[in-house]
Amino acid sequence: MFITRDHALDSDRDLRDHLEIVDALYRFGLGQDLADRALFASSFAPGAELDFRPAARRWGGTPPLMTGRDAIVDTILDGFAGRVITTHQVTNPRTAITGDTASLTALVEAQHVLVADPGTHALLKNRYAVRLVRDGGRWLMTHVHIENVWLTGDPVAIFGAAQPVR
Repeated sequence: MFITRDHALDSDRDLRDHLEIVDALYRFGLGQDLADRALFASSFAPGAELDFRPAARRWGGTPPLMTGRDAIVDTILDGFAGRVITTHQVTNPRTAITGDTASLTALVEAQHVLVADPGTHALLKNRYAVRLVRDGGRWLMTHVHIENVWLTGDPVAIFGAAQPVR
């Protein structure tokens, strides 16, 4: 699931593709942080899946598997709108490219702060395993699998324990 090969790229074309692949994850994070629907949506293929269930199990959360670009965008952005501020940092991206498909692994640190009570927050360090497809000059995520490495704060206050992630 995670890319562990002992080198980064196989060709000069891979360098451009690597940057565009990682940019899909940057669009994902910044789109959430700015509540920018167009930017957030631009990271996903129409039939994408986002699986936050492995991360949520860490604190007893039971979100559904999110399927479809519009459903993912609506679920996440509408659930946080006016209620939660987020910041995302992406690091350690690794890519593997095969023709018009690719895999990406990365660490993503996500801070979630309640607007009404800024002292209530959840800071999550997650491993992402992502599959992507080429879409012209950019790449779109088709499957995003998120596992939690560690957390601080109160994720239940942000996401809820038995409610879908919104």
